[in-house]
Amino acid sequence: MSAGPIQLAWIVASGGNVVVDPDENPSRQVDMIPWSLLETAQVPGGGGEIRLMQRGADFSIMLGETELMGSRLSGSEEALATIACERIRARERPRILIGGLGMGFTLRAALGALGTEAQITVAELVPAVVAWARGPMAAMFGNSLTDARVSLREADVGHLIARASASYDAILLDVDNGPKALTRDANDRLYDLQGLSAAHTALRPGGVLAVWSSDPDSSFSRRLRTTGFGVEEIRARANGARGGARHHIWIATRANRRPPNGRGAMTRHGR
Repeated sequence: MSAGPIQLAWIVASGGNVVVDPDENPSRQVDMIPWSLLETAQVPGGGGEIRLMQRGADFSIMLGETELMGSRLSGSEEALATIACERIRARERPRILIGGLGMGFTLRAALGALGTEAQITVAELVPAVVAWARGPMAAMFGNSLTDARVSLREADVGHLIARASASYDAILLDVDNGPKALTRDANDRLYDLQGLSAAHTALRPGGVLAVWSSDPDSSFSRRLRTTGFGVEEIRARANGARGGARHHIWIATRANRRPPNGRGAMTRHGR
């Protein structure tokens, strides 16, 4: 079922009829449209089943009763890219690795923040998520997946990090639910000491590791400092300037050399 750009369908239970109420608030009208299940997919490694849902022009990817991502909330995912790219904007031909395609908010923000010489590799573990980006959600993705700067890999981002050495100017991780993995226990390895040490090695001197999370995690901050990163913590709204839940972003910078005491810079909180 589809509706015009100005009036959305108002569903009336009696007889399943669809009535358009021109006086109804559009945001309330869309909330009255039921979610439809489009497709399901299994997360590799026993992470369970994810579901692609649609309601009007909105999409949601669900795991059980938990929404992993939704098309109406993009502020913090975009901030992950814009903040990290700002730190490396002076570099020539920057190389970026993004872990997790999701709904493409981080990728599109990175493309908007970087010049024509940038190279962006996106690693997505679940093949169905890539198929959904090229299928039901193609209009939302626009031309981001065919941009000449983008290379899309159906792979575990952890494997790409482990094989790299001084290869990337920035690594952006929007994987699972952050350092406290939700869909897949193997994702914990991205955020433990060994995984963070691998990320440190994969970055060029002065490079940035940016990590998205739904919540703060003081133990993760300590692990970042232990592996030689300078650490900054930033709160970002789920809906950007329009508000929403506060999500957490770590901006961890690799220094030219590892501090002798294993500690990074002082943590600073932003808004």
